[in-house]
Amino acid sequence: MNQKAVAKTPKTPKKTASAVASPWATAPDREQQREAKRNAVLQAAAQLFNERGFHATSLDDIAARLNVTKPTLYYYVKNKDEILLQCVSQGLQMTLEGIEASRQAGGNAVDQLRACMQVYADIVMQPFGMCLIRVGDEEVPEPSRTELRRMKSEIDHAFRRLVAQGVQEGSLAPCDPKMSAFMIAGALSWIGRWYQPGGEYTPEQVAQQCIATLCDGVLRRSELPKAAPVKRRAAPAAARKASKK
Repeated sequence: MNQKAVAKTPKTPKKTASAVASPWATAPDREQQREAKRNAVLQAAAQLFNERGFHATSLDDIAARLNVTKPTLYYYVKNKDEILLQCVSQGLQMTLEGIEASRQAGGNAVDQLRACMQVYADIVMQPFGMCLIRVGDEEVPEPSRTELRRMKSEIDHAFRRLVAQGVQEGSLAPCDPKMSAFMIAGALSWIGRWYQPGGEYTPEQVAQQCIATLCDGVLRRSELPKAAPVKRRAAPAAARKASKK
């Protein structure tokens, strides 16, 4: 047989080894996992600060709450001061973002004011917001303390603007926007001090009842006394003499 006429048998391709799945997460996954663990550290810390107070809580307590060792915490935070700063910052940032979302949703001044009050009340019943109220920024060193107080001022001025707008629209009774904003924020902030999770009322019920009381009052409309006219303070004698000249 002519060897040239014999068809060549095709070679069987060699089997290649299947790719081994890496047990190590990709860089984006590692960063996501790290952020989740860091947030868990902050959440646990905020809960303990709220329960025991800042000074009575140690890093060992936070580690024990998370079932990890104390050195593990240093992968995510530097020290207890930084933890407090981040907890308070988160509470403020959540509030500012919620207020801005309420403003973007539109509506008249009263609608926006109620929505902002709802946001504020909801957040002070959460760990970070409660930490903002119960611990505050007094323990945070400068310059971070100044930045936190700037953020607080933004919240205050947001309430003032809405109150002033409501008065201008005629939907709110004439009042001093500054004093009204202080009263609203102060009353809602106090929820963060007395509220206990798992109590008689849900967070939604607490917020609704507090907002209704602040907006509608406790007296029946037929029994509301007439507002007394506001009297200006008498000017000092020296000022009166100067005005006559």
